[in-house]
Amino acid sequence: MKKMGTKFGYLLSCLFLLSSFCFAQLPEAPPSPGPDARYKADILVMVAHPDDESLIASYLAREAFDGHKRIAVTFGTCGNAGGNTVGYEQAASLCAVRQIEVRRALESLGIMNVWFLGGEDTASQSPLISLETWNHGAALERAVRYVRLTQPEVIMTWLPAYADGENHGDHQAASVIANEAFDLAGNPLVFPEQIAAPYNYKLIGNLTEGLRPWQPKKIYFFTNARHHDWLEGQGPVYPSTTVSPSKHVPYYELGATELSYHQTQEDAGPEGREAVYKAAVNYFKHPVQFILGKSLVGGSRTGDIFEGITPGPIPYHGMPMYQAESHEGVSIELGGPYLFYSRFWKAHGLDHIASLYPPEAGVGPGMEVSVPIILRNDTDSAQKISLTAEIPSGWKEESGSAVYPVDAHGRYPVEATFVAPEGNRPEWQEIRFNAGTEGKTASSVTLRVSDTPSGPRATLRK
Repeated sequence: MKKMGTKFGYLLSCLFLLSSFCFAQLPEAPPSPGPDARYKADILVMVAHPDDESLIASYLAREAFDGHKRIAVTFGTCGNAGGNTVGYEQAASLCAVRQIEVRRALESLGIMNVWFLGGEDTASQSPLISLETWNHGAALERAVRYVRLTQPEVIMTWLPAYADGENHGDHQAASVIANEAFDLAGNPLVFPEQIAAPYNYKLIGNLTEGLRPWQPKKIYFFTNARHHDWLEGQGPVYPSTTVSPSKHVPYYELGATELSYHQTQEDAGPEGREAVYKAAVNYFKHPVQFILGKSLVGGSRTGDIFEGITPGPIPYHGMPMYQAESHEGVSIELGGPYLFYSRFWKAHGLDHIASLYPPEAGVGPGMEVSVPIILRNDTDSAQKISLTAEIPSGWKEESGSAVYPVDAHGRYPVEATFVAPEGNRPEWQEIRFNAGTEGKTASSVTLRVSDTPSGPRATLRK
């Protein structure tokens, strides 16, 4: 027995020596390259059109020149449907021109990393229309790619909400995609081909991309809504009249200079960029105000944008996802972008946006506005639902009020159309929609309308 134990120990010793010898002969692999640091961003701005970035250009100048922050920008479109005050170039040619304009504009702030999602510049007032023309899935895939490539600490984008003045469908589509990318780029199961390692990164012909999942830490919004009373306390405010320590001029001058490169979109005239600068410089003296979307690293709502941010990745956070709401009986709700956003905010942890202001639209004198309505029947039997509208004095209803047959557990989409009166009227008025059966009102919704021409599909009625 003792001899067997000795032999067994001898055998183990031989195996250990053999394995040590084998491992000692293994070559050392080269180090694995990390993410390309040339494209790392502290801030990723995600907007719709070349010149959208100009709204916060004074702040970008502050962070680029004196905060020493790395900034990248993505554009949902190249602006191919915009106007041109300089020449005849339109459509695809205008797209080419505006890409150069925005690259030069951002270069004036030292920002070089610029990408386009490839969406069509769409004259819509609904994010749903713009998302359709952009090919939502393809645009989101590109957006997630750029988040993973740049690994931003902070994303900045348009406010994902429909407001008087902030109702461009492309602006809203850019924000929808930015919020989706914020919540999805850290998930390795979303576009997994982007994060799968290439077969051999030193060879050509690889089809997988070798990116890393990335969870941004904060997302902030900005807006050009006409009414700003609700903005106070929603996020940090940065004065534009402060003088840049490195450039020795106020930040508003740097912001106006950035805008001046967008000559096709401004009334440049024979003076070119100088005329654009002169026309815009006073506007840029206004402070830049942000709305905190969400922070995964704490900090106060009005604190500095980089408050709580430290270098390095954080765990994937995920998002609440959509949860179906419970409905009973007969009811009514605003449809289109209003209904979409009421669901979108909850699904992306942005519930506080719903409390900023009530559903609204802008309708100028003599303009026609179409309001999307959804009639719901959550009973077990078919219902005839009466829709009526209470409109302000002087308004005219073109369509909407009627009795609608709605199947059991069915929906009936309605476009209610109204014409605003000519002349002056109060700044805010209300249109109230009532739904009911058998002469009794079961549910109501209200849309407030301002005296400005920016409502959903608002058109001049002449």
